[in-house]
Amino acid sequence: MQALVYTFIAFASLGIGGTAYFGLTFTPLESIMLATVFGCVAVVLVERSLRQRAETRLERGIEDLSRLLSTDAQAGAVLGQRINALADVDAGRRLEGVEADISVLGTVIRQVAEAVAELEERTKKANAAAGGRPTTYTTAIAPPPPPRDPEPTIPLEMLRQAVDDNRLIYHIQPVVTLPQRRPFGYDLVPRLMLEDGDLADKIDFMPRQKGDDVVRHIEGIALVEAVTIGRRARTGGQPINLFIPLSRATLGQTDSAEQLLVTIEANRAIAPGMTFLINETDWLNLTTGERAVADAMAKKGVGFSLANVKSLRLDVAELAAQSVRSLRVDAGRFLQEPAVYTDFQPSDIANYLGRFNVDLMATGISSESQILDLLDDGITLVQGNHIAAPGPVRPDLVIERPRTQANARRAEVQ
Repeated sequence: MQALVYTFIAFASLGIGGTAYFGLTFTPLESIMLATVFGCVAVVLVERSLRQRAETRLERGIEDLSRLLSTDAQAGAVLGQRINALADVDAGRRLEGVEADISVLGTVIRQVAEAVAELEERTKKANAAAGGRPTTYTTAIAPPPPPRDPEPTIPLEMLRQAVDDNRLIYHIQPVVTLPQRRPFGYDLVPRLMLEDGDLADKIDFMPRQKGDDVVRHIEGIALVEAVTIGRRARTGGQPINLFIPLSRATLGQTDSAEQLLVTIEANRAIAPGMTFLINETDWLNLTTGERAVADAMAKKGVGFSLANVKSLRLDVAELAAQSVRSLRVDAGRFLQEPAVYTDFQPSDIANYLGRFNVDLMATGISSESQILDLLDDGITLVQGNHIAAPGPVRPDLVIERPRTQANARRAEVQ
């Protein structure tokens, strides 16, 4: 590159000399002198530029080298401090102390074993002298079985007839965030209109053992209600979160599961606001086919919430991977017996679940003191009749189902 520059300088000098001789009528000697002076000046300027560039590069290299030397010096100082700290540690003395403690502990254990053996020998001799039977000891007492849910007061046939008569309605109960108590979502709560116009709650009519066909029908109605409410709320510019009841009766039946997936696929726009509420026992006992249906639902954007959670000693990471968004515990039992649910401190469990984007929700709120205690434990999602009881949905968000003559007469009376 440098040779090319000098070549250009030489050609330029010859050009200037030729121009001076032919164009400016310089003598040959003057033209040669002018070309030589121009070439020398150009060479000097080029060399000066190259020298400055080389000096700048050298200074940068020296700065980088000094910086590296400084870093190495700091690393050497840190390494020296660590070596000095290790040199000051008397590992031998510490090991001797540990060995002495282990020896003492072994002696104590041996003495305890000898005392227990002697006590058992004396007990056997005393029982033999008294002619009695040897004493036996039990190490644990089996815990009492959990109480079973009471059977519904409304017979199955009466429920089936009421559903056929379109006397099943859905109310909503809000889930609020503390301390502002702003609505976070709404549970769809099934209620049954009786002959006298009263409303029966879910616990009074929902089948426990049989009647899977009725349960599927009820949950199908809930899905239709949720889709209607979700779509109309989204159209009105106020999207909401809905918790929709679901059970193994729907997941385990081929036709109902396919209809469920088709409905979710057709309403993917509101799928993020749809969370299916399923009992923890049902969730843990899902078969392979039912689990496949739940996974297919999760891939379409919906989530799950586990109700009636008996213990929080669960694989939370696995639940989060299965699109479980929240776990519901009874507020009264959680506050009175937190050790039944978890080995964590009550104030830490909500933060632990939050690391996996799983919310802890307290249900069955019955007093203000419970709300204050839950706030102290960091639980901000609550629900209960003390906060808001189930109520009807706004008329503009639901569909008007056809009524039977009996329903029409009750409407006229009301």
